[in-house]
Amino acid sequence: MASLASPPLPCRAAATASRSGRPAPRLLGPPPPPASPLLSSASARFPRAPCNAARWSRRDAVRVCSQAGAAGPAPLSKTLSDLKDSCWRFLRPHTIRGTALGSIALVARALIENPQLINWWLVFKAFYGLVALICGNGYIVGINQIYDIRIDKVNKPYLPIAAGDLSVQTAWLLVVLFAAAGFSIVVTNFGPFITSLYCLGLFLGTIYSVPPFRLKRYPVAAFLIIATVRGFLLNFGVYYATRAALGLTFQWSSPVAFITCFVTLFALVIAITKDLPDVEGDRKYQISTLATKLGVRNIAFLGSGLLIANYVAAIAVAFLMPQAFRRTVMVPVHAALAVGIIFQTWVLEQAKYTKDAISQYYRFIWNLFYAEYIFFPLI
Repeated sequence: MASLASPPLPCRAAATASRSGRPAPRLLGPPPPPASPLLSSASARFPRAPCNAARWSRRDAVRVCSQAGAAGPAPLSKTLSDLKDSCWRFLRPHTIRGTALGSIALVARALIENPQLINWWLVFKAFYGLVALICGNGYIVGINQIYDIRIDKVNKPYLPIAAGDLSVQTAWLLVVLFAAAGFSIVVTNFGPFITSLYCLGLFLGTIYSVPPFRLKRYPVAAFLIIATVRGFLLNFGVYYATRAALGLTFQWSSPVAFITCFVTLFALVIAITKDLPDVEGDRKYQISTLATKLGVRNIAFLGSGLLIANYVAAIAVAFLMPQAFRRTVMVPVHAALAVGIIFQTWVLEQAKYTKDAISQYYRFIWNLFYAEYIFFPLI
């Protein structure tokens, strides 16, 4: 075991030698380099104990190890903060804003039409409905990310699963929780008809992304699913549920019929243009979209043209049905939004359809979508 023993420290060897009367043993190894005159003079004036350097080296080692141990595991608060950020990105915030604004606008419209029936306890029921819709939204966008990991690594590397910030197992847990929570809220609060509409939305979101159906591969089927869920089901379902909560039978009003048709066509535009930023990854993984078939420029002009037609129709409705709509709101608002999409299309053209410009154009379309719901209770 002699080979595992540590060599004696200088101070320990010196003490042993002084007790035994023998000279201190010389340590093996090359002699130390000659000291400079400055250091020699300093050593002469301020003599140091021979074991002082060893003692300081031990202190430094302990300090370094302590710092490394303190910096090793991440604090719990940072871990929770990172998880919250990943879950928020997993929910696709721009889709949540559209769902929340649409729900609030339609509830507000139903209350404006029946102010005598307003019961402030209904606010809690409306809140439950909003939570259920956000859970359904989270399920649909979450299941899509789970089955689009390879494509998202190219098209959307910032999404949490593609970026490695959220594991697939955690993503599955989240989508199951979203579906279960949303379904439970709807079943216990909104009756069988709204529950069936809610389940239809979840089913359409599933066959949109999940093999062997994966209808997102087929442009027409994908457009119809997005337009149905984002347009008809959301608007009709929320308005129906609100009237039922007020104790009223369902009856279309002109503004609600307008927003349902308007947003259904708008959702079709979103479905068409959503693939514009994803052309690179779609081509790589042979996903057939209109953007990959017809080109980015043609699809951008098609989407802008449909939106302009939508706005022109809204202005025409305001003139044709003055008793049902506030012309002073409908005409200038939709004219301004139409000018906005024309300008944004021109900006995209001037930018030569770079990826950043395409992303900016797509974000602007979502902003127009939000704006329609913001102004809807006023029309």
